[in-house]
Amino acid sequence: MPAIPVFAAAAMLLVSAHHASAQSYPSKPVRFIVPFSAGGTTDTLARLYAQRLSESLGTQFIVENRAGAGGTIGTEAVAKAAPDGYTLNFGSTSSIGVSPGLYPKLAFNILRDFTPVAEIATASIVLASHPSLPARNIKELVALARTRPGEIAIASSGTGSSLHLAAEYLKFLGKIDLLHVPYKGVGSAMPDFVGGQVQLLFSDMPPFVPYIKTGRLRALAVTTAKRSSLLPDIPAIAETIPGYDLAGWYGVLAPVGTPADTVKRLNVEIQKIMSSPEMRERYVSLAIEPSGRTAEQFAAYIKAELAKWGDIIRRAGVKAN
Repeated sequence: MPAIPVFAAAAMLLVSAHHASAQSYPSKPVRFIVPFSAGGTTDTLARLYAQRLSESLGTQFIVENRAGAGGTIGTEAVAKAAPDGYTLNFGSTSSIGVSPGLYPKLAFNILRDFTPVAEIATASIVLASHPSLPARNIKELVALARTRPGEIAIASSGTGSSLHLAAEYLKFLGKIDLLHVPYKGVGSAMPDFVGGQVQLLFSDMPPFVPYIKTGRLRALAVTTAKRSSLLPDIPAIAETIPGYDLAGWYGVLAPVGTPADTVKRLNVEIQKIMSSPEMRERYVSLAIEPSGRTAEQFAAYIKAELAKWGDIIRRAGVKAN
């Protein structure tokens, strides 16, 4: 039998080693770095998936919270981590889509330094109003705001947050002027909102539910282009203001250069978990929906989101605090 050329033998060994590595992943604990404090939806989802991935892959997945600077601190930590699949970013609209437009001198670039693994969920942002505001829908709100420019107060979870930018987008497309009142999170804004000191607030649905049920708040519209399947009775802003289309979303990214087989294995396991009846029930309780995008579609979506949020930031002249 003729001898196998040295280079061919070396190539065979490399392929074999790569295959063995992919098959053995993960062989040690994996970190999900969440760039926000514990307790929010991003953190809740990360812990749900960490638990189930630990069970399905037989290796511990650990959630590590690294909050600060609009999520950029935790995101940068993943960008600088070894591309081996053992340090992953569990991010959201704010940290992946919005913050790069607010912090132009970041030490990382989302499109250059990350490989999308899987989009975890999407969510409609809800615009709610205090009942004292004599506007029961977006058409009435726009008409009222045009007669009272700068007088209707809209709270947000902070200057530069996705919820603040949703308000700026509404002002721009609706050609209205609202008074922005920033708070340190939706939780901080809720007492004043329920008390009527501010009249409008964008948020995901859960904080609003008990107040809407009792009539203390009113759900006006959702921010996605079409009505949410979870909230079919709430109209979309786009039904009155064409072109308005913003969504919340959550996803997992890996450092660029992470082996393709590792990324694929993570994606497959995440898709299995996402489609399980138990997880679908948890999604409903969080008022979010499973993603239908592939990893490639998620990558294209991130690129489009960076452009969209960046444009809103520039038009509104918003600067990070």
